[in-house]
Amino acid sequence: MSERREVRKSFDLALRIGEMLLVSGAAAADVAAAMLAVTRACGLRNVSADVTFIDLTLRHQPNIEEPVAIQVRRVTRRPVNYAELIEVDRVVHDLVAGDLNRDQARDEVARIISAGHRRRQWEVTLGWGVMGTGVALTLGGSPVVCLLAFLAAVAIDRTQVLLPLARIPAFYQQAAGGFLATLIAVIAAATRLEANPSRVVTAGIVMLLAGVGITGATQDALTGFPVTATARLLDALLNTTGIIAGVGAGLTLGGLLTVDLWTFTPGGTGLAAAGITVFGAALAASGFAFASSAPLRSLVAVALVAGVGQAVLLLVDEAALGRTWGAATAAVTIGAICYVVAGRFRVPPLVVVVPAIVPLLPGLDIYRGLALLAAGQDGVLQLASAFATALALAAGVTLGQYLARPLKREARRLGTRLSSPHMVGPFRRTGDTDEPGTGMDADES
Repeated sequence: MSERREVRKSFDLALRIGEMLLVSGAAAADVAAAMLAVTRACGLRNVSADVTFIDLTLRHQPNIEEPVAIQVRRVTRRPVNYAELIEVDRVVHDLVAGDLNRDQARDEVARIISAGHRRRQWEVTLGWGVMGTGVALTLGGSPVVCLLAFLAAVAIDRTQVLLPLARIPAFYQQAAGGFLATLIAVIAAATRLEANPSRVVTAGIVMLLAGVGITGATQDALTGFPVTATARLLDALLNTTGIIAGVGAGLTLGGLLTVDLWTFTPGGTGLAAAGITVFGAALAASGFAFASSAPLRSLVAVALVAGVGQAVLLLVDEAALGRTWGAATAAVTIGAICYVVAGRFRVPPLVVVVPAIVPLLPGLDIYRGLALLAAGQDGVLQLASAFATALALAAGVTLGQYLARPLKREARRLGTRLSSPHMVGPFRRTGDTDEPGTGMDADES
């Protein structure tokens, strides 16, 4: 009975950590590796982990004569909190390194959970507003457009805060956000302001897309977690459909009011415009990271990586290879350099990668497709291009990690030790060689 109690305590710690990683957007492979590392550090062997979109499961059978111990934890969805993610990641590393024992790690995790968000709600709302302004700058928006994008982002954030209190499903929350952003653009166009309303709507779309977990879903599909990937992709598809429905309703309203919302231009060209675009991407990524409670030290890393990614996108666009190839190349670059930059600023790569690809999200393609459909033209090709760009971003980030990891390995292990990339969790495992039934290999930094 005493041994079973110890197993349950170890499982409880691992499952709590796994839940916090999963709701922060970590891939299923990272979550499973972290949970198995925790159980190993607690002295358990022959443990297997199973990760789905809503459940985490751990199984342990010390030998063939003993019954299997199984413990399941239901995942509770909540807003992304990168400060919480970073602290949990630190606990995992300290536990694996032997600097913490199990009971100390349990106390640390309980403290992290009880602390909640580190920033006040008005600070989070301000971060979303800054993100909207940055997206408007990447599209070449004027000061008036940037101000409207700021207001639209703030209004969307308030809906994302208030509607969950009434237990409104995420689909309708996304639809409300998309409609609200389009409504602000309709009002601006009706008052004859010198502003391109398409950029205001696009900024709102990008803000809403930033919360869709397409990156984690794609990485799950690529690293052998098809069930979790399917659930995440379905969730992302429903949320994106909600955005499309909300924006489409707003465009229909604009048509009824005879307001022109069909112009969509990404902005000017030239060296000065490119510099503003890169700065806007860095600002948008930093705003997203700030709103997600990332520590201030990480904002520099996020801005740097996002700016580099946007610059790569502009260079590929100049070569006329297409938006999808440009997004894929930029994502590979972001995925490849995130490990070096994140390590310098002592944060998990996930905290840098996700905000850095936010400015690259295909908000303009979605708006173009919906505007064409609302005008009675064929916009399906634009929507398909948006979907292809989103997948290219997610797959490119993962490929970038695969390309970057061998550069940090010893030459003698390069050919045989390549494992799935981790964006959070332990990168070095103490102990010896692989053990049967653990479900993970001996990874290193």
